[in-house]
Amino acid sequence: MTTFDDRERAFEEKFKHDQDLQFRVENRRNKLLGLWIADMLGKSGTDAEDYAKEVVVADFDEPGIEDVIRKVTADLESHQVDLSEHRLRKKMEELQDVAKKQVMEE
Repeated sequence: MTTFDDRERAFEEKFKHDQDLQFRVENRRNKLLGLWIADMLGKSGTDAEDYAKEVVVADFDEPGIEDVIRKVTADLESHQVDLSEHRLRKKMEELQDVAKKQVMEE
């Protein structure tokens, strides 16, 4: 193998690792968001965990966070919980940092 091949393989491995890490961080963020929203909806215990899983799964509908925003916004509205989209997005940013720290510590 040439140096170029080794270097190319190393870049591919790093890309793969970075993508895996990003996926895990986003899933963790969505789980944390789901638990936070579940509390606002009056859910606890297993119900809160199940709701958090629903939020994680909602992120697989389309790329980006808009699918998650739509899901939790609809759930909040159906329970007559007032939370601005700005506040929701801000909380997601905060939880992104928390999730990254948690995943990196594992």
